[in-house]
Amino acid sequence: MTTNSTDLEDLKKNVDNVFILTNAIIVCLMQCGFACLEAGAVRSKNTTNIIMKNIMDIFISCLSYWLVGYALAYGEGNSIIGLTYWAGIGLPASKMAHWFFQMVFAATAATIVSGAVAERCNFIAYIVYSFGIAGIIYPPISHWVWSEIGWLNHLGYIDFSGCGPVHLLGGVCSFFGAVFLGPRLGRFRSKYDSEKEEIVGHSIPLVGIGGMILITGFLAFNGGSLGTMTNPGDGEIIARVISNTVLGGTGGGITILLATKIGLFGPATWNFSMTLNCALIGMVSVCAGVNNMAMWASFLCGVTAGPVYMLIHYAMLWCKVDDPLDAVAVHFGGGLWGLIAASLFANNGFVFGVTHESAMILAHRMIGAAAIIVWGSAGSCIMFGTLKALGKLRVSEEDERRGLDIAMHNEPGYHPMGWKTYPALGSRKSSVNISVLPTLDSSLTTKKHRKSNAYNLRTSDFTNPAFVDTENGGNSVEDSSKM
Repeated sequence: MTTNSTDLEDLKKNVDNVFILTNAIIVCLMQCGFACLEAGAVRSKNTTNIIMKNIMDIFISCLSYWLVGYALAYGEGNSIIGLTYWAGIGLPASKMAHWFFQMVFAATAATIVSGAVAERCNFIAYIVYSFGIAGIIYPPISHWVWSEIGWLNHLGYIDFSGCGPVHLLGGVCSFFGAVFLGPRLGRFRSKYDSEKEEIVGHSIPLVGIGGMILITGFLAFNGGSLGTMTNPGDGEIIARVISNTVLGGTGGGITILLATKIGLFGPATWNFSMTLNCALIGMVSVCAGVNNMAMWASFLCGVTAGPVYMLIHYAMLWCKVDDPLDAVAVHFGGGLWGLIAASLFANNGFVFGVTHESAMILAHRMIGAAAIIVWGSAGSCIMFGTLKALGKLRVSEEDERRGLDIAMHNEPGYHPMGWKTYPALGSRKSSVNISVLPTLDSSLTTKKHRKSNAYNLRTSDFTNPAFVDTENGGNSVEDSSKM
């Protein structure tokens, strides 16, 4: 009998571990969603840079979380930080699945910032802030909230899947990253002019694909946060969480879709970008209480999150803070509103009656939100401020105009050689006599220089007509920063 009982317990542990790992792998695919979303939302000359950052987020965050992050978050210590498991030393095998799931959460918090600093952030700065957020800034907050000995946990702060630790923190770091970097060249006409220059992304299809991957990943992000599936009632909770997550996105997306169509936010159109962002903020906004909401409450939470996004979106423009992906509006707005909304719409929330219990839950969540904002602000100011003081935060104006793909990676996302045309075979002659190859200085065409394609990408006279026309709509490279 004892053997059978032990075998059953082992089986339950194995099933729970596989459940956590499977969901963590799906959440990891959100990096692909972020990559596509961000790449499509920036100009084509910065595509490789965006893809590179999103790939490296996984590995830099993994290194940082392995060395110090998990120790600070879930090591044995006090109510502020953990103090064991540095570099995984002493970490029991039973905690490995938990380690991986939490590492992916840390990577997500770091990835949020990538969109806010796109198209002008130095790659060295990216490495530093990714390491810092995933390994130093995020882990103490997760310790406060989710560790059994964390002070916010003991206080009564309730956050099922990361409205505060992941999204609110990511939004705070995104805001300060964008502020310290300053706007992209040509984004705002002058310091005192409230009008903005439109800098549009190069691929709406990429944005859409990225958005759909994120929506799918969100289901695992929230559904896997329960951590088990073998306890009585776990299946029902997981189903409720996933259903409510979709309903939150539905409320946000449909509300703003209709609002844009009737002309509340500009010309009366079925606006795609705003609809997608509001669907995402709707899913963010249910994270705190997604396990404790009725279906109608989740939908209403998403509906009310849409206007929050629009308010912060326009406030950022008014303040001249350049956030190409609206990371602050989606994640800061969704995270903060989600903590409030959970206290309003959850089963023990204000809509069911104002009680001492419901008031204290809201108070504890607001204390938690304030602590996260203060900690994230302090860490971000130190990190981004130091990088700026050292001259390592932003790329040069020349590199920004040229595009980070060439300036930093020498690997354009859409290589100009891809437009090379060949004359007709045999006696057939091409009717078009236009060269689409770069015009090169003869001194750069020696055998030594031809060993690498760097010579035809980094030269100052890079004038590929096809690339310029595709990138800038016929404008010169010097004017590209205003597109």
